[in-house]
Amino acid sequence: MSKGSSILLAIVMAIGGFALGHVVGSRSGTDVAEEAQAADVQIADDVERFKIPVTDAQPSKGPKDALVTIVEFSEFQCPFCARVLPTTKQIMDTYGDKVRIVWRNNPLAFHKDAAPAAAVAMEAYAQGGNDKFWEVHDVLFANQKALGREQLDGYAEKAGLDAAKIKKALDEGTHTKAIQADQTLAAQVGARGTPYFFVNGRTLRGAQPFAAFQKVIDEEIATAEGLVKQGVKPEQMYATLTKDGLTKAADAKPKPAAARPGQPDPKAVYKVPLKGDEPQKGSKDALVTIVEISDFECPFCGRVEPTLKQVQDKYGKDVRIVWMNNPLPFHKNAKGAANAALEAHAQKGNKGFWAMHEKMFANQKALTTDNLEKWAKELGLNMSKFKKALADDKYGKTIQEQQALASRLGARGTPAFFINGRNLRGAQPLPAFTALIDEELAKAKALVAKGTPKDKVYETIIAKGETGPKTQPAAPAPDANKIYDIPVPKKAPTKGAAKAKVVIQEFSDFQCPFCSRVNPTVAQVVKEYGDKVQIVWRDYPLPFHKDAHPAAQAAREVFAQKGDKAFWAYHDLLFQNQKALSRANLEKFAEQVGGIDMKAFKAALDSGKHKAAVDADMAAVTKAGARIGTPSFFINGKLLQGAQPYPAFKAAIDAALK
Repeated sequence: MSKGSSILLAIVMAIGGFALGHVVGSRSGTDVAEEAQAADVQIADDVERFKIPVTDAQPSKGPKDALVTIVEFSEFQCPFCARVLPTTKQIMDTYGDKVRIVWRNNPLAFHKDAAPAAAVAMEAYAQGGNDKFWEVHDVLFANQKALGREQLDGYAEKAGLDAAKIKKALDEGTHTKAIQADQTLAAQVGARGTPYFFVNGRTLRGAQPFAAFQKVIDEEIATAEGLVKQGVKPEQMYATLTKDGLTKAADAKPKPAAARPGQPDPKAVYKVPLKGDEPQKGSKDALVTIVEISDFECPFCGRVEPTLKQVQDKYGKDVRIVWMNNPLPFHKNAKGAANAALEAHAQKGNKGFWAMHEKMFANQKALTTDNLEKWAKELGLNMSKFKKALADDKYGKTIQEQQALASRLGARGTPAFFINGRNLRGAQPLPAFTALIDEELAKAKALVAKGTPKDKVYETIIAKGETGPKTQPAAPAPDANKIYDIPVPKKAPTKGAAKAKVVIQEFSDFQCPFCSRVNPTVAQVVKEYGDKVQIVWRDYPLPFHKDAHPAAQAAREVFAQKGDKAFWAYHDLLFQNQKALSRANLEKFAEQVGGIDMKAFKAALDSGKHKAAVDADMAAVTKAGARIGTPSFFINGKLLQGAQPYPAFKAAIDAALK
């Protein structure tokens, strides 16, 4: 090749690399080189993969020659992104240099502080590379509810970052284009929620447990090791596996939820009558009425409020929101809060209601009577009437009627929405709302075109609606007679006779509220059946309960030192203090048990002495082919899931005794 031809070829390649880089967002020369090194081999698998570019422009953790690359689309204000952090740490601890994690930003619109936080994190990366990025990353997640401008400046200062550059990043948008490019890429490949992972290009949605990641990672390591034997270099692995991957999701457009067996039919229209005196936002002649059945203490109800604001901003006068109450019984302050909001409505109308509504959702963990009265004063309410309303449960009958309506329609959880009578459950993202609203808006406009007055549209649509849950046929239940082979460990905490006819293996989590609720039932089982039953404790700490794994290890050390009696005493202390399982408290509770060698106890936690044993309990369930949540019980091998009432245990135990 002549010198002139070489120069021409170099120019063509450079232009091609530049063009490719700007199709998918900002990319470095390192990335182009990585893709050029993809080995020319056939990938002998049939899994769907996406080609997600990985460049030096993205923060990463782990070596470039890792066999598995996990691209994580995430954001700093999302609670689910925070919940998955212990899992990603567990992945790195378990797989070491075989895995790298690559960060991409996807700050969601309804999290107002997420984009500025992303800007600070990316400036940290620009100033100090991966080490500084992950340092700031951890600080931001540890302070998810305090990501205002002043706090971000403070975190940057503590991290030793250049304050002038941080100010520029926040005020002038130094990293805006890169963050937006990440968001565009996320939309192209269908990663619309957070967190969202691509494991060697394979999708994994949401804050999944470690076992879900483990399954995919193990498969990918096996595939990668096979390619290494074919001559593929480890540094070529990601480029090789994803070289023919998809660059766009087949159908990224959100669709209304499909009907699922046993779930409400999403196309069904329910009759949700309105008395006309309910708190509402929007005009009575709006074409679409959203009945929101909610609970002021429910965290999911709080999370959906920004989405509802987006709905109002988007649709304006075409949508109204009508409030109904469903304070759940395990939210002790929810009923009082509902009374407070309705009294604010009685005194000050819709304006008063929504003002109180905003104060309560902004302070969900502080809905005490004192605070309710404080906010009532701030709103200028008549305090004698307000206090009497709370003391007399003035709106108890109204609340009960609304709860009964929700129950009849199958909307027992919160939040629940009826959009012109069509049910939407849970804290759904904006696209789920817009998909239904757009359909209902079109129907409503057609009715108006045919002569239906706008203020009669809602009544007309729901007039012949369903008055009870309309569901799809339930899917066949799992085989209730299946016996899972889960051997009982030689050394495990137990309660009851060693040679009992019925062995109940309880897989549980010290931070799980449902595990706590079932404890009285387990105690009743032991009391009623005596020596006929033995309870065997097994650990199953869920990854989004950050204190559960350390608590499980602590309990195992107590058991190792002092046996069953000490274990169950410590077990009770942990469940009595589920929201206070810090390291310091784990040590304090161990001291309360008495007789514990605290030096050995602390050393066990520092070294992770019992980590493998805890993980082995979880692995035993997977190996047996069972899929469980917590708590779960294997009664002579038969599975009973959840915090079931005593009669469910009695039936299972009696059957086992026969």
